[in-house]
Amino acid sequence: MDRTVIAYVIYLVVSIGLTVWVARTLSSNGRVFLADVLHGNEKLADAVNHLLVVGFYLVNLGFVALYLSDDETITDTRGIFEALSTKLGVVLLVLGVMHLGNVYVLNRIRRRGVMEREQVPPVPPQGWAAPPAPSAGA
Repeated sequence: MDRTVIAYVIYLVVSIGLTVWVARTLSSNGRVFLADVLHGNEKLADAVNHLLVVGFYLVNLGFVALYLSDDETITDTRGIFEALSTKLGVVLLVLGVMHLGNVYVLNRIRRRGVMEREQVPPVPPQGWAAPPAPSAGA
């Protein structure tokens, strides 16, 4: 088998495995943030979480597929390791950036939810009180 094909297979297996692992980590831990932001609405938190994970898969697997091809032919074992280290390094950086982006967005959504909750009074107004009448001696 051609060494270039071996490098491609290893690249795809490792890249897809890393993408699935990061997506599952984001999904399980991001759900807590979403449930907090959405005031305990579990069904909505699950739906939003699922949509975020699907988007994460689409972007990352699309990048992995686009970054698969290489113009150089690999002639020896050293070439396999060099090609894999470059390709997997870039994939890891993209996964890291996507992960940090997701965490940043979830944190911003959560902060906005906390700020909205702090602006709502704990007890709704129950009536209107007239201002006190000015005293005659003042």
